[in-house]
Amino acid sequence: MMNFFRNRLVVLGLVLLATVLLYLLLPSMRQGSMEPSLEVQQRMGLIAASPPPPPPNSINITVRTGQLPGDPPLFFREALPVDSAGRQIVPRLQMVLLHGQAFTSKTWEELGTLSLLASNGYQALALDLPGFGNSPDSESVKSDQSRVDLLKRFLEALGVLAPVLLSPSMSGHYALPFLQKHSAQLHGFVPIAPVGTRGITPQQYRDIQTPTLIVYGELDTNLGAQSHKNLIQLPHHTVVKLAGARHACYMDKPREFHRALLDFLSKLE
Repeated sequence: MMNFFRNRLVVLGLVLLATVLLYLLLPSMRQGSMEPSLEVQQRMGLIAASPPPPPPNSINITVRTGQLPGDPPLFFREALPVDSAGRQIVPRLQMVLLHGQAFTSKTWEELGTLSLLASNGYQALALDLPGFGNSPDSESVKSDQSRVDLLKRFLEALGVLAPVLLSPSMSGHYALPFLQKHSAQLHGFVPIAPVGTRGITPQQYRDIQTPTLIVYGELDTNLGAQSHKNLIQLPHHTVVKLAGARHACYMDKPREFHRALLDFLSKLE
C-alpha cells in the first residue's frame, strides 16, 4: 500500500513539473521557435526585466522647443552645446535629427541623445516631420523636391550651415533626396535603415562624397539589410551593425548607438 501511494505521488509530481514547463515554453512555441520568449527569459532570470538606466549626466542640459512658421509649420527641439561647467559654447558641429514612422523629435529627447550631443559640444536639432508630433500634415510635401525644399527652409531659418544629418527609416523620404541634391552642404550623414535607398543609381551613390555612418540592427533582415546593401556604394562610409537589435536599433541598443555616433562625429572635426 505504501508503494502505491509513493508511486502516485511521483506521478503527480511529474505531471506538475510537465505543466510548469509547458506553461513557460508555450509563448515560444506559439511564435514558432523553441527559444524562450522575452517574457519567459525574464521569468527564468535569464535577462533583466528592463535595461539598466543610463548613467546620470552631471551637466544640466536644457532642451528647448520652437516652431518655425510656414507651410507647414515645423515644430522642433534644440539642445545647445555647453562645456563641463554648463556654460554655452560655440558648437563643434551642428546635428539635425529626423525620425521614423512611429516616433517624433521627442524620441531623441527621451533617449537622451539631445542632451548627450550638447554635453559633448554639439548643437542638436530634432524636428517633427509634417504629420507627426506637433507638426501638422500638408499637401505641400508630397514630392521629393518639396521635401528637399522643406529641409532647406528649416536649415536656413535656424542658421544651420553644414550639419550632420541623421535619418532613420521613414525619414529617408526626406534625407535621401536632400543628400542627392545638396550633399556638399552636409558635413556628415547617418542613415539608420532608411527607406528609399533603391531609388539611387550606383553612379549617383559614387558621386556623393559625404562621410557616412551606416547604422542598422543585426535582427533587421528586411529594411536594415536592404539599405545596408545599397548604402555601402557610398565611397566614404563606415558601418555599425548593432548586435541583437531590431529595426529601431537605437532604441534597443542606445549605449552602443551613442558610442558609435560620438566616435563618428569626433572624426569629422
